[in-house]
Parts: sequence; structure tokens; C-alpha cells
Amino acid sequence: MTQASAFFFSRAGRLYLVTSRHVLFDAAAGHFPDRIEITLHTNQNNATQTTGLSILLYSQGERVWRQGLHPNDDVDVAVIEVDQGHMPAAHFCAFTPAHLQQSLSDIEVGQALLIVGFPLGFHDALHHLPVVRQAVIASSFGLRFQGQGMFLTDARMHSGTSGSPVVIRASADDKACAYLPWKLLGVHSSRVDVGTRNRQIDESLGLNVAWYADILMDLTASTTATAVC
Repeated sequence: MTQASAFFFSRAGRLYLVTSRHVLFDAAAGHFPDRIEITLHTNQNNATQTTGLSILLYSQGERVWRQGLHPNDDVDVAVIEVDQGHMPAAHFCAFTPAHLQQSLSDIEVGQALLIVGFPLGFHDALHHLPVVRQAVIASSFGLRFQGQGMFLTDARMHSGTSGSPVVIRASADDKACAYLPWKLLGVHSSRVDVGTRNRQIDESLGLNVAWYADILMDLTASTTATAVC
């Protein structure tokens, strides 16, 4: 039905697929898929070798994903626990709690970021690899923008990147991130705009919403289906 981005998050031996909630369910757009299809690499020495995995979104009429909630709105992040016993043999890396940024005060406005995903579905189709957009933090990091669990980024983004990880390079002495040397700051959601903008004379803001990655700790903490951000 559409294309999007996602990544793996591992905690306490359990594996989760992370993406934007609207990728799985979007009432405003009339988007109600019953499954998602993902592509996995099977050979770390040959990126052209891949396989597919289909993940059902409902079981006995109940959704299987967990999503975040905010007192004023939904949080556009969702996780699906992956049954590792039914996964094909695949090669991948997953973020872990150790990849989350613990000291928010160390991240400043203007900090350079990378957003890794599939804009408009575009990617290296031979090797099945995403592309990277450069971005900067455009709002005070650590202060939840508009009181919600998100911050703003300044980058040229497109549809298809919903669910992309927002990352910075980990320091060389960060042993916990040695095998995947990135800090996970957020989950890219969508572009943000001003509703009162005159679309004939005013350009779009060019800003985007990213939800703080610490929501993943709530969403993977228990078997509950929702978490407050």
C-alpha cells in the first residue's frame, strides 16, 4: 500500500521492529494495512542477498503493535515484537538501551544529525541499502517541543522516511556502542508546517518532527499495549 522505514531495537533478549505509528494505522489517510513486509540481508559479505519477512499487524482482531500516548495526542511511534523463532536466517544489527543518549544536556541546538531511511522508496536497489539525509537539531534538545515528547529537525525529508532512526556518531570510547557506533536520538515522523501559511507566497518550513527515542524504553518495558510519553 505504501513504503516506509523502520529499524530494530533489542532489549532483554527480545527483538522489536520500530517505525512510525501512522505506517501501521492512519485513520486520517484511510491507511489500514493488515501486515507489513520487510527486507532482511542474509549475508554480511554480500549485500545483494536478501530475504523477505511478513509480519501480521493483528491477531484475533486485536492489534499486535504497541504505541505511545500523550495526554493531548497520540505519539507517532510504534513497536512490534518480532518472533525470533520464526525469523529467517538474517544478518542485521539492532539498537539497544545502551544506544540511547543518557545526558540530554550534551546535545545542543544545531547539532549535526543523520536520518537513515528510504525517501519516496528510493534506495540502493541492488544492495538493498537506505540513503542518509543530513539534518540539524532545530529546537532545544531535552525540552519537549510544545510539551510533547518530540524535537524538531531541519532537513529535506520526503514520505517514505517515516520511522527512520535519527542518530549521531557515538564517541570512540563508548564501548557499549562498539558494534553499532551510533547514538539513537529519535524516530523521524513527518514534516511539520504552519496551518496559517499562505501556500502561494510562503515556502514550507522545512522542519520535521522526531520523537525522543526514550519512548522505546516504555514501549518495550512490559506487555502493555500503550505507553505515556
